[in-house]
Amino acid sequence: MEELKKGTIEALLHEERRFPPGEAFRAQAHWNDKGIYDKAGSDLESFWAEMSESIDWFTPWEKVLEGEAPSFQWFVGGKTNVCYNCVDRHLNTWRKNKAAIIWEGEKIHDRRVLTYQDLYRNVNRCAVALKRLGIEKGDRVTIYMGMIPELVIAMLACARIGAPHTVVFGGFSPDALRDRMNDCQAKMLITADGAWRRGNRVPLKENADEALKGCPSIKKVLVVNHAADARDVEMEGYRDVWWHREMDRSGNEVVEPEPLDSEHPLYILYTSGTTGKPKGLLHTTGGYLVGTHTTTKYVFDLKDNDTYWCAADIGWVTGHSYIVYGPLSNGATSVMYEGAPNQPHKGRFWQIIERNQINILYTAPTAIRAFMAWGKEFPEKFDLSSLRLLGTVGEPINPEAWIWYRKYIGYDETPIVDTWWQTETGMTLITPLPGITETKPGSATFPFPGIEADVVDEEGVSVPHGKGGYLVLKKPWPAMARTIWGDDQRWQKVYWDKFPGYYLTGDSARRDEDGYFWILGRVDDVLNVAGHRIGTMEVESALVSHPDVAEAAVIGISHEIKGQAIAAFAVLVSGKEGSKALIETLRKHVAEKIGAIARPDRLFLTHELPKTRSGKIMRRLLRDIAEGRILSDTSTLADSDVLEQIKEQYEEGEK
Repeated sequence: MEELKKGTIEALLHEERRFPPGEAFRAQAHWNDKGIYDKAGSDLESFWAEMSESIDWFTPWEKVLEGEAPSFQWFVGGKTNVCYNCVDRHLNTWRKNKAAIIWEGEKIHDRRVLTYQDLYRNVNRCAVALKRLGIEKGDRVTIYMGMIPELVIAMLACARIGAPHTVVFGGFSPDALRDRMNDCQAKMLITADGAWRRGNRVPLKENADEALKGCPSIKKVLVVNHAADARDVEMEGYRDVWWHREMDRSGNEVVEPEPLDSEHPLYILYTSGTTGKPKGLLHTTGGYLVGTHTTTKYVFDLKDNDTYWCAADIGWVTGHSYIVYGPLSNGATSVMYEGAPNQPHKGRFWQIIERNQINILYTAPTAIRAFMAWGKEFPEKFDLSSLRLLGTVGEPINPEAWIWYRKYIGYDETPIVDTWWQTETGMTLITPLPGITETKPGSATFPFPGIEADVVDEEGVSVPHGKGGYLVLKKPWPAMARTIWGDDQRWQKVYWDKFPGYYLTGDSARRDEDGYFWILGRVDDVLNVAGHRIGTMEVESALVSHPDVAEAAVIGISHEIKGQAIAAFAVLVSGKEGSKALIETLRKHVAEKIGAIARPDRLFLTHELPKTRSGKIMRRLLRDIAEGRILSDTSTLADSDVLEQIKEQYEEGEK
């Protein structure tokens, strides 16, 4: 292990230091000429047409871009298949026997390696099974399991036959799973008998059975045997079938990849919204694949001999784009890890990097802040010299964490790509290019070539550098979602109505005097907890569903590790007395309704909530109280005495 260079994090921050690409890195980078920005900016369609040449098309597209906001279409008339591009085409090259997926289980000796040939064989068997069990092109398939290779196989098999998948994060509750299956009218559920997390078995099959009590559209359940003795798993008659038995029945039969129109639905992925009902973002085939393939290659400067690890969960869009579709379409070796970063010890991440000689690590600021809290002695126990590129995703990263990441994980030499994008965008949109960009700790830097972003005021007018405003996107991009499943009107209203012709991201941002973008956070009531977007209304609805709660308000508060944590204020029904036991019951109730990630970190019982004269809850005043700030404008408050009562109750709760 190299000796870390001298100098403290505090000193580096005080210097407001910039970090240019190293000359050796720049010389070998795919893109090392700033002219790429001018090329993409001067002719958007020609740029993306050139990028599309890296994808195999069964039928060439006729037109790069068509339509107006919010209804854009990309690579019109083209036919392709995402699974073919991620698997089949590599079999005609030396990559046939290359590792496609390296899987590390939470149990330290659990490890599997699937070559591209292995992946092809397993995906075909799964596709045969899906068709035999009644799944046809256009049918929706829900996938609810932990981070195991069968999850990737199932996604690719769905893509192979043209059945849009919707992956539900394995930490979600039965209610959340049921809501998502019903919204997309899924015909099949693929799950596992359980998953491992921090040494405990997550009861996925039991959760699925509970969810399925209210899902009439589900006809078949395909179950992977992973975390339990198969003899102990309850299987329901004709409905439930074992994955391994169906795969064996499929034998070596081959399902040829379906030639799909560029706009054919690839997947639906649900993300939180301010109205309480999760939004099913619909992503399609051709444009999404071009966007994720391109950004994977150039943002991570991905090379054929790299071992790449995106340490996200496939239940979120980061896993879709940058564990599965982007890396595999590039023929990369993609690492998957099942468990928690501190299981069975706090050096687990670094052990995985050393054992697999990982070259690229892409993880969340939440994880980095946790690593900082645990101490540099854990990464120092392992050889991380194989790393040549680091990335961050999911939320803005504070400069202290950025510097720590570079210093102790990257040995003060490795470039960092701090990326901004969303479930809705499908691909990275604001990011450094590691062979070109001089980075600043905490800044996502500049839009990817071909992306036109701006910061605007309430009227949609660009604000001067140094001032904050709404982050908007002025031009379309290939991997953009096409709509909200079953709700085109909501798609229009949420993202396109405020600034006609511009996509409203829902994030606030500012540009500094050098034009660097700094993401400031959400402008709506969607919380970003450890990189997971959670709607305040979802949590409030879960609280109010408890018989003891009459009303609730939920806000985000600063958290040293998670970035944001959930704080809830609940008003009890008349005659109900508060207690510590009830607070814990309500926190548990939210976790049962939505999932553990939505469990409020702090929950306070109050007699009333601050409201305007029209009855709107003033959450910003609750944020002021929770963060210890001077109260902002209270002129529209119906009863100012309420605030004093809440402050007293909050301070009492803090004790």
